[in-house]
Amino acid sequence: MSRKEFDASRMRRMKRVAARHGLTILTAEKIKVLGQPGGHALRDDESFRIVYGDVPKPFSASLDDIESYLDQLEAGEE
Repeated sequence: MSRKEFDASRMRRMKRVAARHGLTILTAEKIKVLGQPGGHALRDDESFRIVYGDVPKPFSASLDDIESYLDQLEAGEE
């Protein structure tokens, strides 16, 4: 398995992409402490509004969901 497939590496790469679009990736740490996988959300840096990952409940997006959303943003910018 290559380094780019590790979750930490993926998260760093996605944070860089999100920053280019004025977004921040948020992670629900409380859920991780309870032994469940932590969910994610994307927040707009200017308005501090959640733009993705809060429906149907807060921090409902998986890492794969966030990556797909950011890939779509990147594709639209080209």
